[in-house]
Amino acid sequence: MNPVDPNDPSLGPEVVVGVGPHPSPWPTGEQFDPELLAAGDRRNVVDEFRYWRMEAIIAELDRHRHPLQIAIQNWEHDFNIGSIVRTANAFNVSAVHIVGRRRWNRRGAMVTDRYLQVVHHDSVDSLVGRLAAEGCTLVGVDNLPGSVALEGVELPRRCCLVFGSEGPGLTEEMVQACSRLVAISQYGSTRSINAGAAAAIAMYHWALRWAGR
Repeated sequence: MNPVDPNDPSLGPEVVVGVGPHPSPWPTGEQFDPELLAAGDRRNVVDEFRYWRMEAIIAELDRHRHPLQIAIQNWEHDFNIGSIVRTANAFNVSAVHIVGRRRWNRRGAMVTDRYLQVVHHDSVDSLVGRLAAEGCTLVGVDNLPGSVALEGVELPRRCCLVFGSEGPGLTEEMVQACSRLVAISQYGSTRSINAGAAAAIAMYHWALRWAGR
């Protein structure tokens, strides 16, 4: 079940998410936020991080960041970007790159972008230069000619999975910049699956090999 977005204006006052004020005695430690302990924690975070300060959560996530990175081409103000960012947070990737327009629809991210590094690039060359400096392999995810089935590929541990805008997919410039193209096998009549869904599948495929339990 998807967690409720506490910022959704369609929710009635009877909807309560998260947890209420912490009963006495309060837990001790610098990670805890006195205001959250007193008022309750309504954020979309796992139980481990309830009542923690945001800075403490980020610091803990940083200790376990995966070398996987995600890139998204933002040429059409795609609403899927927020969903992809949220999934990237769930897999604790080291960075998300937005290529193209700086502004993107954050609603679907449910504020998860605050807990990871989001980097903007004006061009494909900017992304490629950043990844090359970090020794990170760029892998395109799209069902284009020349792509190979994702399930038959072992993705590099240090890689950046790049996704195109919903509909047009990856641009030719981005395709040329990728070391390889992978595609998710489909068995129905639709030509493609939702970009947010494709990103989740690809991240999970990487995690099965490299993330551990």
